[in-house]
Formats: sequence, structure tokens, C-alpha cells
Amino acid sequence: MFDHSIHEFFLISGVCFSCSYQQKKKALVTIEGCRMSRPLHRGATGIRISGNSNDLRDSQMKDKTEKENMDRNRSSDQSYLALKFPFRVLFPDNNSPSKYVNCENGFASDPFSVGSPRSRHKLTLLLLKLSLAVIVVLALTGSFWWTISISTLSRGQILHTYRVLQEQLVSDLWDIGELSLGSSRVHELEFCSQESEIYVPCFNASENLALGYSDGSENDRHCGQSSRQSCTVLPPVNYRIPLHWPTGRDIIWVANVRLTAQEVLSSGSLTKRMMMLDEEQISFRSVSPMFDSVEDYSHQIAEMIGLRNESNFVQAGVRTILDIGCGYGSFGAHLFSKQLLTMCIANYEPSGSQVQLTLERGLPAMIGSFTSNQLPYPSLSFDMLHCARCGVDWDQKGGIFLIEADRVLKPGGYFVWTSPLTNARNKENQKSWNFVRDFTENLCWEMLSQQDETVLWKKTSKKSCYGSRKPGAGPSTCSKAHDVESPYYRPLQRCIAGTQSPRWIPIQERTTWPSRSRLNKSELTLYGLHPADFREDAENWKTTLTNYWSVLSPIIFSDHPKRPGEEDPSPPYNMARNVLDMNAHFGGFNSALLEAGKSVWVMNVVPTGGPNYLPLILDRGFVGALHDWCEPFPTYPRSYDLVHAEGLLSLQIRKQRRCTMLDLFTEVDRLLRPEGWVIMRDTAPLVESARRLTTRLKWDARVIEIENNSDDRLLICQKPFLKRQGVSF
Repeated sequence: MFDHSIHEFFLISGVCFSCSYQQKKKALVTIEGCRMSRPLHRGATGIRISGNSNDLRDSQMKDKTEKENMDRNRSSDQSYLALKFPFRVLFPDNNSPSKYVNCENGFASDPFSVGSPRSRHKLTLLLLKLSLAVIVVLALTGSFWWTISISTLSRGQILHTYRVLQEQLVSDLWDIGELSLGSSRVHELEFCSQESEIYVPCFNASENLALGYSDGSENDRHCGQSSRQSCTVLPPVNYRIPLHWPTGRDIIWVANVRLTAQEVLSSGSLTKRMMMLDEEQISFRSVSPMFDSVEDYSHQIAEMIGLRNESNFVQAGVRTILDIGCGYGSFGAHLFSKQLLTMCIANYEPSGSQVQLTLERGLPAMIGSFTSNQLPYPSLSFDMLHCARCGVDWDQKGGIFLIEADRVLKPGGYFVWTSPLTNARNKENQKSWNFVRDFTENLCWEMLSQQDETVLWKKTSKKSCYGSRKPGAGPSTCSKAHDVESPYYRPLQRCIAGTQSPRWIPIQERTTWPSRSRLNKSELTLYGLHPADFREDAENWKTTLTNYWSVLSPIIFSDHPKRPGEEDPSPPYNMARNVLDMNAHFGGFNSALLEAGKSVWVMNVVPTGGPNYLPLILDRGFVGALHDWCEPFPTYPRSYDLVHAEGLLSLQIRKQRRCTMLDLFTEVDRLLRPEGWVIMRDTAPLVESARRLTTRLKWDARVIEIENNSDDRLLICQKPFLKRQGVSF
């Protein structure tokens, strides 16, 4: 019955296009009969009462006239109705037949009467159609305005807006994640055990042995999920703030490092000599009447190159030096005053560490070895490599360690080796020396000089040398597929790398320091950079650095706790000896510090997930490394005075998240010395999330707005000097 009524309704409305003329006429007669036979129901709900009987008769006459005209116009209106039908129910035509069926007694039966199931069904359908129409209209309108906005906004503005929204979303998700973990995760982090005072994650020999590493690789770097720490590392019980430079470069506090008296007495090699001044201090003597000094040693190397003294290293194209097995950094400490930058690398040591003591002096150092993996430096990175009794057996494993040394050495660069093997008397040592001498010749190294135990080679500056060797003599050059410019702890390779690089430029042909830090147009082309962009970046960092110090100075003088017997440090010279730049870009922050006369060096770290400009940074005469910040950095706790990160949080959220923001900040806390500073610049949502996180690390933190950029904020933090006394484990 219900379906039949609906069919009749469509017949009358003129929208039943498949119905014949006889069906439509029959429907009209049926409805007319309804008018004559329907009884009167006065006062019923949903019934409309007309004014009087005359109105009723007029209405009936009008209905008859409309029915007569309807059949004549049906065929001509059919195509028009076909177009109009989708909107007919939503927007009724005033001239269309009424939806109400009128009986001749003057009453109209309302199909949308509340009491009828049929009426409720039709009302529901109508509301759904109305809702759908509204949604369609809003979608079309939104699409129209979006198209207009796309055409008026620049691509950069659209991407910037998308980035801000993405970062806000990630920031909110981080906050939601922290809250979902309950109150147990909101409290401050606990302190690590006392064994973690000098612990370096990823260097756990016993754990590596259990995982199957052997043949020396158990002492190498192996990172996993267990390498992450969820606690804060406290300094040793009697830890003291390092002395300011230049005094602190040669004198350190005994309590700040793990060192035994026997290790002090046995430090007899040239670059490891030290002596106790008293029970609290250690002095590293670079000049002493008791033995040949480091100054004489470096002077000897200069003469072997053909220079007057070490002050002329710069004129010979030498600026950066990789000191392998650096002792305690005395060689680099002496050359620092000669505008030479020496990066110390040595194996991880649980006690008496060369890297830890070098960093305690404020000098460049990081854990690294030639055991099984390539170093995290690009090919052709350093002007000189130095090994003074460094403990590397260069004759082992078929000379593969010498191949790695060749990879990171620039064309025309120098390799200095001081070892008793060079003056060997027994057959075994002579065999080792002969292997090294022959193998370096096959690497196209030229032996320039040998004095006593020191030998100096120069790497070839001509690629043609490799093709002129005898067939089968020495390792082959790497193919383009295997010549990876910036490997990240890749297994050691047995081919000569760097020959495919456009950066193959002899150090003698490069601009000398300090002009070298300002790369010319042809050099910038090698990295795909336009000179205007490079200059703009440099100018921006000069302005940024000025703003940093203007912000930090009042904070230091108002908040920095004054230690008894010491004056407040005045930036820039005494506040920081070294800086860890976690997202170095082009090395602009490093360059701005040097041009401003700041007496600091910068460890320029290029994250693995971003653009790799580390080759550019090293070619400018700076030092740095490639690193994944979801892994611990290869250095000891309390290594840096200042940690800087610009855009790092934004970079981390764009790549696949393998770690949380808490993991990142816990690692920063491990690397930062007590009373050290953190400067982070990023978008406002991410900085605010980071600020809330610093409370768990017990940092003093504040957010500062940047006037010329409302989207970015500065996060300025200071790590407190927490004592171990009163802490139970």
C-alpha cells in the first residue's frame, strides 16, 4: 500500500517518466475519487482547515483546470523535469502541483504528519537529502576558495604553512603520548648508577662478545635499543667545573676523570706525558727541560715537509689534522695556537681514556677506531693524518687500515707516523715496516723524509698515478657505485676511494686559512650552492650570533651561580671552550663564532636524515662528523660547554621516528657538562614541547620570542650542577 501511494505521488508530480498517459490519467481519477469519498475529520492533528465553503469551491475548480492543463504540458516538460528533478525535492517549484492531496470537503491530508510512519519516513528522507545538499555545497565552496588560495599563495608559503601544521600535530601527539603514559612518566628522571659516570653507550665489549663480535670488533661501536638510557648521568663525587682557557687547556682536575696514579706515572710517550701538580690537579706539559717537547716535535715535522717551522703549516695548505691515538691531546693543544685544528680519535677506554682527557682539556676529540668500520667522515676530509705510537697495526689485515687512512686524506696531504717499527732491528718488526713502506708506495704515497722514528709521506695529487702502477700492484680504485662520499660506519673497503669525487683538489691549490672558510664561486658549484645563498646564510648567522650573546649575557650575570673565589665569566671567551652544533647546515654558526673572535672550536654534526653538507664544512677548514641522533654520540659524558641546535627538532619529525624527543634530550644531558648551556631554535609548538620536557631533566629553561620571525622561538637552558652526595643507589 505504501509503495502504491508513492507511485501515485510520482504520477501526479510528473516525475514518473516511464508511466504511460493512461496510467497518469487513471491516477488522477483515483485521487479525484479520494476527494469525493474521504470523510471529514475536524480537529485532528495534521489537518488544515480552509476559510469557508466558497473558498473550497474555488479551490476545486482550480484543481480541475490544473489537471486539464497538466496532460497537455506533460510531454513538453518531460526533458525539463529530467534536469530539474535532482533539486525538485530540495527546492520545490511554486508552480508545481501541491504535495498535499486535497479532498473536496475542504481539508488537506498532510503526508508529513507526525503520527504517520509514512510521514516520518518521508521527513527523514527529506532531511537526509537536505544534509547531503548542504555538504555538497560546502565542499564545492571550500574547494573553490582553496583553488583561489593556491593561485594567490606562493609555493613556499604553502609548504611553510603545511610544515607548521605538521609540527604542531607532532607536538600535540608527543604531548598526548606523554600524558597517556600516566603520572609515572611525568616525574623527573632518576639518576643513573655510579658506573655510568664515564659510560659511553654503544661501546660495551662484554655485550658485544655475547652478540658474537670478535677479532677486535667487540671493542668497536655497536648500537641497539639497549644503548638508550632513561636516566641522567651525574658527575663524579668531587667533580669541579673545568678551569677557563687558556689555563684549563693544560691543567685539569683529577676528580673529573677516571685515572689512576699508575696511569699517570706510565704516561711516558711523547704526546701522553703529564705530571701531578698536587693531589687535585694534573698538568700536561707541552714544554719541559727534562725531555724533547711537543714544540720541538712539531717543528721537526715542519722541517721534514720543507717548512721553516710549524707556523708555516697554514701556508703549505694544512689546516685540519686527524690525530689517531692522540695520547692526551698535547700535539693538538700546541698547534691550536698556530691556527691549526686537530681532531683526536682513539678507542673507547674505561679508564685513562685519551679522548676523555683531551675533551676535559676542552680540545676536539671523539671515539673512533680502525677496527672494522669506516670513520664517520667523508672522503678527502683532512689535510694531515698523525699517528705517534697510536697503537694501530698498519701492516695487519692486508693494509686495509692504510686504505681507510688514504680515504680521509686530501690529495697532496701528509701522513706522519712515529713508531719504533721504522727503526726495527729484529726480523719481525722489519717485516712489518717493509710491508708498510711497500704498501704506501702502491697507494701512490711519496715518502718525503725519515728522521729517527718519524716517517712522513705525501699523498699523490694526480689521479693518473693509480693507472700508471704495475698490474696487480696495490688496491684498485673504487667504482662509482662503491665510492660513497660520506659513509656512516660502513664496513672497511679494500679499494681506493675519493677518485670519483669532484672535490679531488690538492691542498696546495686550495685557498689558505682563514680565507679558506669563505668558499669562492667555483668551489660552491661543487656542492650545488649559489654564492648569493651562501652569503645570505653567512650574514644571517652573524646577526643570529649577536642576538644569542645579547640574550645570554643578562641571563648569565643574573642567574649564573657565582662560585667562591671566582669572578663571573664574561662571554664569549670564558663561557665556552667548545660547542656541539647538532645540525650544522653549512657550518655558518662556526664561521660566525670565528669571525666574531670567539675563542672556541665547534664540533659540526650533520644529521644523517638531512641534507649532507659535511664535505663542504670540512673543506672550509672546520671539523665535524656524520651522525644519527637516534643513536648516542661517540664521546664521553660532560664533553661540551655549549650545545646548539637550529631546526633539529623539525628535521627529526620529518623522518621516520625511531626515537622520542626525550631520548634526544637525555643524550644532550649526557654530553653537556654541569652548568653548561643549551640553545635551541625551532618552531613555536616544538620549542614549547621541548620546554615542558626540560623539567624532567631538572634544567633551568626559558622560551624567548624572535622579533623578526614570529613562527620561531629560542629555547635557552642551563644544566644544573647536581651533586652525588645524599643520593642512594
